Amino acid sequence: MEIFEYSLKELLDKISNKEITLEEIINNYLNEINKKDGKIKAFNSISIEKEKDFISEREKGVLKGIPIAIKDNISTSGFKTTCSSKILENYLPPYDATVVKKLKENGALILGKTNMDEFAMGSSTENSAFKSTNNPWKLGYAPGGSSGGSAAAVAAMEAPAALGSDTGGSIRQPAAFCGVVGLKPTYGMVSRYGLVAFASSLDQIGPITRDVRDAALLMNIISGHDPLDSTSVDKGDINYESYLKEDVKGLKVGIPAEYFNLDFNAEIKENILSAAKKLEDAGAEVSEVKNMTDAEYALAAYYIIAPAEASSNLARYDGVRYGLRSEEKNDIETMFINTRHQGFGPEVKRRIMLGTYVLSSGYYDDFYLKAQKIKTLIKDDFDRVFKDYDILITPTTPTTAFKLGEMKDPLEMYHADIFTVPVNIAGIPAISIPSGFDTKGLPIGLQIMGPHFGEAKILHAAYALEKMLEVNKNRPEMEV
Repeated sequence: MEIFEYSLKELLDKISNKEITLEEIINNYLNEINKKDGKIKAFNSISIEKEKDFISEREKGVLKGIPIAIKDNISTSGFKTTCSSKILENYLPPYDATVVKKLKENGALILGKTNMDEFAMGSSTENSAFKSTNNPWKLGYAPGGSSGGSAAAVAAMEAPAALGSDTGGSIRQPAAFCGVVGLKPTYGMVSRYGLVAFASSLDQIGPITRDVRDAALLMNIISGHDPLDSTSVDKGDINYESYLKEDVKGLKVGIPAEYFNLDFNAEIKENILSAAKKLEDAGAEVSEVKNMTDAEYALAAYYIIAPAEASSNLARYDGVRYGLRSEEKNDIETMFINTRHQGFGPEVKRRIMLGTYVLSSGYYDDFYLKAQKIKTLIKDDFDRVFKDYDILITPTTPTTAFKLGEMKDPLEMYHADIFTVPVNIAGIPAISIPSGFDTKGLPIGLQIMGPHFGEAKILHAAYALEKMLEVNKNRPEMEV
């Protein structure tokens, strides 16, 4: 095997055994980026050359200096964090996000910043102000979004692992499209300090990796209480790797009828139910769950709550304090209007307008307040179900990857999040793992949901299922 084909854990073992050096690993990944990224377009910028100054101190950490890719909405001190937006194209944060600080303290080098949908608003990475990222399995197809650059980089073996952010599926959906593992932790399990805000009550940072063990390994590092994030929680030290067991006897698995009764790709439905049967054959107790709130309600609530919070969070980009400032500035009002007009892309403007509308006088009760009530209903739904079940299994996405430019209707694009948004609305953890391929050879993602702070349960089930399916051994073969 080539160095870039090894998982994060395998690289750590090989460094410990002195089979390979850190310098070889770095050069190997830089070579892969040079060969492939002209077509994949996963990275907005590469920071590893600057990071090489810190190799000697990082080699002593848990991650032994291995380079990790970071989504471009997570702050990196002295290195550009653009959110793939013109308005922040030249922004240099003065501090590291807590997750970046933790990675560095544990020995990681920062490989580079990955492309994304602008301000994390999108499901295809086509909304980036800079470029559209390609799916490594099939060039010309979307890698998903908004963390499409992170997922594509890991799938294309341009990075051993990456961090993404998930507001309505932005880690899990691109992980599914790119055939990798994506974990969205419980809200508050990972600090959001230094994550550029989209919807603050829904955003969460998580890992995108080649396999489940690597996801557990990174969760050990990035999770935990942070006094700089008032929403973060203290659950003590948890070793997630200790829960990676293949035995699933007695595991109670629910199949939500309200999700599987939706109209979606038949190949995906068959694949997910087949995987659930494998769990049952291995001793898990699998049964149908009924009377859950329809996922369509969660989707509707999400596309009211998220834009409402975004319209507030993005008000700070006014051309006064930092970021782009319009040259057309006869007076402050003109400068303010022109800055936002020039700096924001169409999707961001669409969501700001939608959010401002639902928060406005006369519409707040009809839209935003009602959406918040549905949010509570959905959370209560999951709390009730998880009294009887350890995990729930659904597809991650209703389709496999679609062609770039194919989804012209925004509402059709929003519907791609139908299986992922309920997780963010409820604040629970979920993981997407590759479970097979469709007839086009595109990856299918399987989603495992767990109760609040049930990361150990979903990682256990995901690890066992990964061993049964043996799908993640397949890698895309790209012409470079």
